[in-house]
Amino acid sequence: MKTLYYGGQKSGKSLLAEQKALSLAGDEKPYYIATYDNSYGDSEMLNRIEQHQGQRKEAFITIEETKNLSAVIDERQTYLIDCMSMWLLNTLDDALENLMEELELLAKKEANIVFVLNDVSSGVIPLESMSRKYVDRSGIVGQKLVQLCDEVYEVKLGLESKLK
Repeated sequence: MKTLYYGGQKSGKSLLAEQKALSLAGDEKPYYIATYDNSYGDSEMLNRIEQHQGQRKEAFITIEETKNLSAVIDERQTYLIDCMSMWLLNTLDDALENLMEELELLAKKEANIVFVLNDVSSGVIPLESMSRKYVDRSGIVGQKLVQLCDEVYEVKLGLESKLK
């Protein structure tokens, strides 16, 4: 089962995605793939990470992987990838074709995967080229994930709406 949770910042998507991963895992402990690259030295992001860690407590086995997600996924397990938006930031210099190939590899895995993706496409077109590239890629990756996932949920204010 492949599932996508999509929504704005602080919409509640990570909590709902955690609950979904736990339900899919049954009696097994699911894996939490953390994609944030700590090399940026952003103290606010480190605080957010600590909040996420406190929220999930010991319910998950954490794997830190910033780029090569398919390499850390074993068959017949359950994974939460939080989040694809950070993965996009980490792969911004990579060819878009490589990202699409990675998504295809993830889709072929015989594993439960719950994806989290931020909605960054509802604002104005950024003036700065790197930001435009990020927003464009987020939309392209989001569309690809919707194609590959069995279920898709949009999250607003902690409420999920099933889109697929």
